[in-house]
Amino acid sequence: LHVAGLVGAAKVLSALQAELAGDVVFMFQPGEETSGGAPIMIREGVLEAAGRRADAAYGLHVGSAGQPLGMWSSRPGSFMAAADQLHVRVVGAGTHGSIPYRGKDPIPVACEMVGALQTMVTRQFDVFDPVVLTVGRIAGGTKENIIPDDVFFDATVRTFSEQTRTKIQRTSVQLIESLAAAHGLTAEVNYHIGYPVTVNNPDEYQFARDVIVDLFGPDRFRERPHPRCGAEDMSYVLNEVPGVYLNLSACATPDPQAAADNHSPLAHFDDSVLPDAAALLAELAVRRLTR
Repeated sequence: LHVAGLVGAAKVLSALQAELAGDVVFMFQPGEETSGGAPIMIREGVLEAAGRRADAAYGLHVGSAGQPLGMWSSRPGSFMAAADQLHVRVVGAGTHGSIPYRGKDPIPVACEMVGALQTMVTRQFDVFDPVVLTVGRIAGGTKENIIPDDVFFDATVRTFSEQTRTKIQRTSVQLIESLAAAHGLTAEVNYHIGYPVTVNNPDEYQFARDVIVDLFGPDRFRERPHPRCGAEDMSYVLNEVPGVYLNLSACATPDPQAAADNHSPLAHFDDSVLPDAAALLAELAVRRLTR
């Protein structure tokens, strides 16, 4: 849907090319949900593809749930979270489950770490500059009566400011290493920096909002009261040039709150929103070139 919407905008603007007051770069980006296609394209010069650096950047993402069909939404400032990864190996010493004192059991220590990380988030970080830390994988052991040599767990870490992002990186590693040492074990911790915070430029946000309201009416736009905890590699582009990232609902069911989310195998998208997506992207380019 994203590619089709941009193809539509490209067709519209190509037909108007002689009337345009400047150049438009169409960024067809691979790897948005994996290693991040945007930084690769930026390094390869996508922002200078027209012969000079882009003045502004606009992007959109469709959603299958949460908003009624055709609804646009966004917010100024921090719009989506930074997303980092925490990978931990707790190293002990295996032994038989009947004689745990003869080894160093990494399982209860890993469990303590998982709980302590949640306590740390609620006690060391401002609730109004939040952290979401979710351990999504934990693995260790082969049988109920064998204490393993090690346990692994992995977490996603979501933050909304660089200050908090830097702090959670430091404090999470310190907590894990200290808990391991307290029990006579060691911990190998890899904190992987991922997508940065997606930050909408306030002026470009207001410009895009005004265009949406002008094209589709005031009932087709909702300003989100809070940032979203999802992450987006459009953030790399918005770190380089001012711009805005928008959401467009393609929810295909009458109840958006009960609909399956984008990453669900049950997600269902209504592609009737494609003309609106193409029209907005094209109109943003035309109006921005004349500012």
